[in-house]
Amino acid sequence: MNIIIIEDEFRAARSLQNLLLELRPGSVILGVYDSIEKSVEELANAEPDLIFMDIQLSDGLSFEIFRQVPIACPVIFCTAFDQYMLEAFKSQGVDYLLKPFSRDDVTNALKKVDELKQFFSKATLPDLESILQKINHPQPAGKTSFLVFKNQKYKTIPTENIAYFYIHNELTHLVTFDKEQFLMTQSLGQIAERVSEKQFFRINRQYLINFKAFKEMEHYFQRKIIVKLTIETAEKLLINKEKTHSFFNWLEDR
Repeated sequence: MNIIIIEDEFRAARSLQNLLLELRPGSVILGVYDSIEKSVEELANAEPDLIFMDIQLSDGLSFEIFRQVPIACPVIFCTAFDQYMLEAFKSQGVDYLLKPFSRDDVTNALKKVDELKQFFSKATLPDLESILQKINHPQPAGKTSFLVFKNQKYKTIPTENIAYFYIHNELTHLVTFDKEQFLMTQSLGQIAERVSEKQFFRINRQYLINFKAFKEMEHYFQRKIIVKLTIETAEKLLINKEKTHSFFNWLEDR
């Protein structure tokens, strides 16, 4: 594997270089660059398989590199700051290591790169006939309402009025934006399969949230994300680091 390191701290760059050669003895470090200017100059002619990139360099933020030269390989960002996570994942980022990172962090990041390469190497050309079939016969956007029962009465709840679904005591509940709650007969997994993936996201094993209910998010311990909705929930809504990337994409894909 041909690797480039973009890091303006000499000791950090040397430490990372030694660690990579220890973890992947057959790798070649094509270069170690400490600025945007030098990185752009060298990347114009280099063909790395992977880049480890610090974000705050001596002459600016490394995201500027992507605006000046095309980068086709995966990038693992390494930084002491977490506020750039969203921009990093939008810029070829496959992982985001917060300094000081450990040997295990680098090992797991390399494993993720290997898994991505293995996945895409197995990818096959799409079935044109099946694509045309989907275009001519599009699937419904998702279930538009749910039948519920409460106080000896049945009623339908439009899906757009549902803030979230959640599991409590192994039972699934529906919560509306008006803070009404209804017990569901379907499992959370069954509901997730029937609603629009664009409108609802299963943030963890217990919660399936509506995009319209999302208010804000912030970083939490152990690189998790805590999500806050427009209405209160009984528990903190935590997303583990494995789901963070797909959650950011879900929020952005509008």
